[in-house]
Amino acid sequence: QVQLTESGGGLVQAGGSLRLSCGASGHPLAAYVMAWFRQTPGKAREFVAWSSSFTYKGRQAFVVDSVKDRFTISRDANTVYLQMNALKPEDTAVYYCAARRFVPSQVESEYDFWGQGTQVTVPS
Repeated sequence: QVQLTESGGGLVQAGGSLRLSCGASGHPLAAYVMAWFRQTPGKAREFVAWSSSFTYKGRQAFVVDSVKDRFTISRDANTVYLQMNALKPEDTAVYYCAARRFVPSQVESEYDFWGQGTQVTVPS
């Protein structure tokens, strides 16, 4: 069982930066694809980025086009990070960390382990 705990959320003015962290306990992360999703009230959870220790179709990380110029995903042995720059009000959401074994996915239902979420608020 992988237990995930997010941190680093908060309130930041438009144009500012935040770095989210997701710590894992129970297993080393090497065998897991780690991903970030986000969710706003009344909407489905939205994929943001994944990171893998392995190369998959030529890459070890992927960030969705809508934020790829502003967000970066990275990881170390037990933590995955989401660096968010030039934040916009539309980035306001609860950000969730998720894990699944081996094969990256952008599909929420394919992830087995989830953190509790961390709120990011960017006032307009």
